[in-house]
Amino acid sequence: MRGKLESTALLLTLASILLIMPPIAYLFQWQARLFGVPVEVIYLFTVWGGLVLCSALLSRRLPPQTPPSGDDDGGSG
Repeated sequence: MRGKLESTALLLTLASILLIMPPIAYLFQWQARLFGVPVEVIYLFTVWGGLVLCSALLSRRLPPQTPPSGDDDGGSG
């Protein structure tokens, strides 16, 4: 289960890079405005908010990582 969630975290990172890159963001550079705000700004803040929300949900689902248990006695020699 943890492996799938880590893969999802990697996919979320790659999707965020792709969605905020200028070639994709420039697709929303219209002369139109929504409530007086340019569409490009609304797009960027919507993507940003969605990424924050997805990251928060994903981090809640990840189980806590436990440190590896070793058989050594703490390094005394």
